Amino acid sequence: MSGAAAVRIEPWSEDDLALLGRINAPEMKEHLGGPETEEQVLARHRRYVNGDGFLGGQMYRIVALPEGEPAGNVGFWGRVWQDEPVYESGWRVLPSFQGRGIAIAAVREVVAAARRGDRRYLHAFPSVGNPASNAVCRKAGFVLMSECDFEYPPGHINRSNDWRLDLRA
Repeated sequence: MSGAAAVRIEPWSEDDLALLGRINAPEMKEHLGGPETEEQVLARHRRYVNGDGFLGGQMYRIVALPEGEPAGNVGFWGRVWQDEPVYESGWRVLPSFQGRGIAIAAVREVVAAARRGDRRYLHAFPSVGNPASNAVCRKAGFVLMSECDFEYPPGHINRSNDWRLDLRA
């Protein structure tokens, strides 16, 4: 597609701790319960590197092209939603790369990766108050199912939109 942002997604590695630190900024975590402590960031990094709890999924570093610079992260992981095994996806794009279609391009790359898995649906649960992430879902081909109460981070209930993409379509 002409004019689409060019990205590459690469599996999360030991070298990505500094990127995770940049993603932990207040403006990046506004809809995700706020910044984490240094200990929480280190634990998250370990989970991303080791794939702990991803259940067939993967976390990736987003690389903006042609710059070749890390622009954020995107990933998918297994979970059960409404008694059905599904994948969930999430992403964060650094402020200096926002507004260029990078999140949409990265989510499309993750959709392609998730299609190789064993689950039919990929969901995303952005806050109803996060217009940018909801737009990413719509533009990446997800269908809005409903509003829902969604727990993230643990112990914190958010009013979210349940977006779903059929990986077999």
